[in-house]
Amino acid sequence: MVELDERSWCDAIDMYEPRATIAKVTSREHENWVLDLSTLIRGDTCDARGWRTVDIWEGELERLDEPSYPFVMPPEAVATADAWKPYLHEIPRSQAVRFLVALSTPWIDVTKEPDFEERREGLEVKARVILSRFPQGSHFYANTGHGSDTRDYYQRVSQWYPFSVRTFDFGLVLVSETEVGMVWSFR
Repeated sequence: MVELDERSWCDAIDMYEPRATIAKVTSREHENWVLDLSTLIRGDTCDARGWRTVDIWEGELERLDEPSYPFVMPPEAVATADAWKPYLHEIPRSQAVRFLVALSTPWIDVTKEPDFEERREGLEVKARVILSRFPQGSHFYANTGHGSDTRDYYQRVSQWYPFSVRTFDFGLVLVSETEVGMVWSFR
């Protein structure tokens, strides 16, 4: 297992650099972690540890005009932060590894990756580094609908709750006692 530090973190989230992805972590400031997720979505925060983030829209005009771009808040989520929770389903750590790997692929579909089996082990190592920032007792939430906890993320994912103006958006929210993170990929 690779030890978590700033360098290993940077190397791990580098797998999202070629994708239309937002990958970042903030300090957990609220008992209700959904409020911290909203902070991440609006881009109102830097990494909790000062480590690298990936945000394809950072500094872009769309973000300057609308701080939450490309995310669109569901109307009910504007009224109360808890309204986000029905769109996010908890998954176990083992599923989170696979989902993080899938989020790094061009189509968010490993079945379309011709060299996936050759790259799989390296991608899983990077996913485990990301997860190591969130110790045992942390929770992971996917926007892939009911059955997310048993879904095989190495197969095509065809169900999700959209959070953005993009055609497809798949994301994972990572929640510990001290930090909240997200890895969100778009097509």
